Amino acid sequence: MRVRLVSSMAALVMLCPIGRLTLTPISVAAQDAARNSDVTRTPWGDPDLQGIWTNNTATPFERPPELAGKERLTDAEVAELAERDRKRSEQNNPASISGPEHWYEHLGVRSKRTSLVVDPPDGKVPPLTAQAQGRPIIGTVNRADFSTWEELSPWDRCITRGIPGGMFPTFYNNNYQILQAPGYVVILYEMIHDARIIPVDGRPHLNSEVRQWLGDSRGRWEGNTLVVETTNLNDKYFERGAGTGFGGNLTMTERFTRVDANTIDYQFTIDDPTTFTKAWTVMAPMSKIEGPLFEYACHEGNYALAGILGGARADDKAAATEGTRKP
Repeated sequence: MRVRLVSSMAALVMLCPIGRLTLTPISVAAQDAARNSDVTRTPWGDPDLQGIWTNNTATPFERPPELAGKERLTDAEVAELAERDRKRSEQNNPASISGPEHWYEHLGVRSKRTSLVVDPPDGKVPPLTAQAQGRPIIGTVNRADFSTWEELSPWDRCITRGIPGGMFPTFYNNNYQILQAPGYVVILYEMIHDARIIPVDGRPHLNSEVRQWLGDSRGRWEGNTLVVETTNLNDKYFERGAGTGFGGNLTMTERFTRVDANTIDYQFTIDDPTTFTKAWTVMAPMSKIEGPLFEYACHEGNYALAGILGGARADDKAAATEGTRKP
């Protein structure tokens, strides 16, 4: 099945034109050193990143206030927090969350780091610029009352989690399948079944006027590390909460390094001076799992939209009748 899928993806991406080499070249010495290493390689010689991976984690995205100034935990502190996570999971009240309890991935791996954000050093996403703060607040992550479907996010509408959101660990579906063919890497997401086809053949980015939900990704190999630069995002997805989309001026640079049979060191940097006051970096290691990826049968125009907007209209009617707004 995997062979058929790789062959199909290769046939699809070969329809795209190949441009001239514009990415930073790797020295011959570096290439030789990489090829002489003990890293597992594809039949055509690239480092092999293929498999099904998860970035499910119990490590907080940003550093909690009680751990301010503390970058790493001791082994004893990790064990204590892991036990606390386990007890909290056992006591979780299904009535307090959206959807059945078995949807949720409560017990992820907790690392010694106190946050996934590793730069800035305080473990916090930098503040938004004044321009970004002035943008409309959308999405069920940020609000509960909606006048129109346009106030719901593309994630609410089952279109995409966007970039960088699709690569953030969240409450479920934190799984990815990586496939490779000569000149290409494909990342298939379990969440909303997104897929990114990433050329690694040196072609330039698309014209800046071409904008896409997941942007335009271009990769290159630096030794054993796959470096992916994504630009050309459209401006239809902007949410203030981390883990979603941040608009059309963003550049995301990712680094994938296979460190052993079961681990990929995954890092990405977000740079968008129109949205954030400085660039920031996340480290979210991936662990290999058996799989398979499951179908995420979310579709644009899903049933929740009618319920969300219908509930808002019912509140409007109640407010007009009773003179008060229901919560």
